[in-house]
Amino acid sequence: NLSILDLGSISVTVPKSMVNSLLDTRSISYPACVAQVFLFVIFTSTDLALLTIMAYDRYMAICHPLHYECVMNRRACVHMATGAWITGIVYSALHTGNTFMLPFCQSNVIDQFFCDIPKLLKLACSDSYLSEVGVIAFSVFLGLNCFAFIIVSYVQIFRAVLRIPSEQGRHKAFSTCL
Repeated sequence: NLSILDLGSISVTVPKSMVNSLLDTRSISYPACVAQVFLFVIFTSTDLALLTIMAYDRYMAICHPLHYECVMNRRACVHMATGAWITGIVYSALHTGNTFMLPFCQSNVIDQFFCDIPKLLKLACSDSYLSEVGVIAFSVFLGLNCFAFIIVSYVQIFRAVLRIPSEQGRHKAFSTCL
């Protein structure tokens, strides 16, 4: 999943950048912009969700090794990965829909290869302040929750690892986490 997400993230922007370089242009059409924002947000938000799940996996492996097989079985892993993808798709649909529901009064061609949301909001005719604040607040909320969960997981892991009496055991546990 992580490999697919990383490949997808880079595939959203690099081909358009290469085409623009080869053709010596700097524009992206409105439909391509919508697709690029939608796909980029899917891949990055799903990546964050998957990294959070991976932190939980490491937490279970280090802090609860005897329960690991019961909790982190194949079915649970498939459910968590599916949940990460669904979360990414729903978040991307909300984020992209919120951005592109605004009326644009200027040209519908963006003068760059990457469709940047702040640049899009500058092209909007209506006041996008409330919409922008809502999207940013929701994004920050989700990002900080994932980040906090990852930090708490790794603090618990490091506490558990530091309690391991043998040097070899600590080294193995740290290398697993890294």
